[in-house]
Amino acid sequence: MNRKIRVWFGKRSWKFCNEWKKNLLSLSDLLDNRKNRILNTIRNSEELRGGAVELLEKARARLRKMEIEADQFRVNGYSEIEREKLNLIKSTSNILEQLENYKNETIYFEQQRAINQVRLRVFQQALQGAIGTLNSCLTNELHLRTISANIGMFGAMKEITD
Repeated sequence: MNRKIRVWFGKRSWKFCNEWKKNLLSLSDLLDNRKNRILNTIRNSEELRGGAVELLEKARARLRKMEIEADQFRVNGYSEIEREKLNLIKSTSNILEQLENYKNETIYFEQQRAINQVRLRVFQQALQGAIGTLNSCLTNELHLRTISANIGMFGAMKEITD
């Protein structure tokens, strides 16, 4: 489904299209790099989670050991063992929850950073394309009038945002 759409923007518009294609390819590379970074972050988070699961298994093994000892010393220390059991489960659960939160925050941060970079890149490319088109199509007088109008428009936008 490769269809080429050609729009005439004036002289050198084909050069502009080729530059635009090159910029899209570099944008694709940027997105691929960002995707790889996010995937690496996810892998790292999964490894951290795996370590936490291992800790949980060790804690469960320790819990089983403690339960065996509890049977032997039930009369003397049953309440103390129960407290140790609950504290162990609670602390392991807290560790897992913290690791999951860290993973989610990292993924969100990387996504936002990638989105911001793409936005900036697209804006820069659009601006470069527009400037290139304007420079190739405008006479000096028309160019100066356009610049003045845009300055006025940006000034109005700044007043609105302030």
